[in-house]
Amino acid sequence: MTPSKERILIGIAGGTGSGKTTAARNILDGIGSEDVCILKQDSYYYDLSTHQQENLHLHNFDHPDAIEWDLLVSHLKTLLGGGVIQQQVYDYKTHARTDEYLTLGPHSVIVLEGILILNHKDLRDLMDIKIYVDTADDIRLMRRLKRDVQERARTMEMVLAQYE
Repeated sequence: MTPSKERILIGIAGGTGSGKTTAARNILDGIGSEDVCILKQDSYYYDLSTHQQENLHLHNFDHPDAIEWDLLVSHLKTLLGGGVIQQQVYDYKTHARTDEYLTLGPHSVIVLEGILILNHKDLRDLMDIKIYVDTADDIRLMRRLKRDVQERARTMEMVLAQYE
């Protein structure tokens, strides 16, 4: 008999506004927060606080180069090994990492969600379960508009330009 793994990694991918965060929260609610932690790919955006703020609307946050993959993979390996990480909080309004940290771990189930996580081989190789949330484009756009205007200090024009 093969011993069971102590920890599993569930990857949840899908387009912007597809429902990845909702799916991750449903797993957390179903299993319990003592056993599950959620990592968001978005928390690993590079800090852009030193860039010209008026030009940040031109930055493509949906491109693989926008993410600090090495740090994300390192954090996942630590969590999968039973360790604890200090995850810096990312502020979407300023495009910067704040001075705040979330302490995560140890957990038996780690859920990673993000639009590009299945594109990264090192992440895929760590995942035990891979989920892709497929949602109609018009619904995703409506969700993204609502979220980014309400929570991320974007204008409708900025959201539409980035989405396009």
